[in-house]
Amino acid sequence: MALLSISRREVATAVRAPLFLSRVSAGFPSPADDYIDRGLDLNEYLISHPAATFFTVVSGESMEGEGIFDGDILIVNRALEPMDGDVVIAVLNGELSCKLLDTRNQRLLASHPEYPPVPVDDGAELVIEGVVSFSIRRHRDRPG
Repeated sequence: MALLSISRREVATAVRAPLFLSRVSAGFPSPADDYIDRGLDLNEYLISHPAATFFTVVSGESMEGEGIFDGDILIVNRALEPMDGDVVIAVLNGELSCKLLDTRNQRLLASHPEYPPVPVDDGAELVIEGVVSFSIRRHRDRPG
C-alpha cells in the first residue's frame, strides 16, 4: 500500500455541527430522537495532538481488513507511542507504507490475505512516522 501524499498542515479553525444524542441504527429503522445533545467539533474529536498530527491519502488495498481503503484519508498522530497491533505509517529501508505493527515477531503486516508479512530484519532501518488514529472515507463522490 503506497501513500499518495502527506500533509502536515496545522488545524486552526473549529467547525461545530449538531451531534444527536441517539445513535443511528444500521439495521432495522428505529424512531428518531429529535434531541440534539451538543455540538461536535471534528477537530476536537479527531485531533488530540494538533502539533503532532498529519494527514495522508491511501493508495492500495493491503489494509482493507482494517477498514482502510484506497482513497481514504488517514489521520496520523506522532505523539502516540506505537504499540504492538497498531496501524502505523512506517518507513522501512526508505519505503513508506501503512501497516500493522507486529513487534513480537519483528514485522509489518498487511490486513489483506494477498499481501505477505514484511520482516524487519536485523540491520533494517525502520522509522515509525506515527500511529493511525482515524480514517476518513467519502461515501458520495458527486457534489451536492
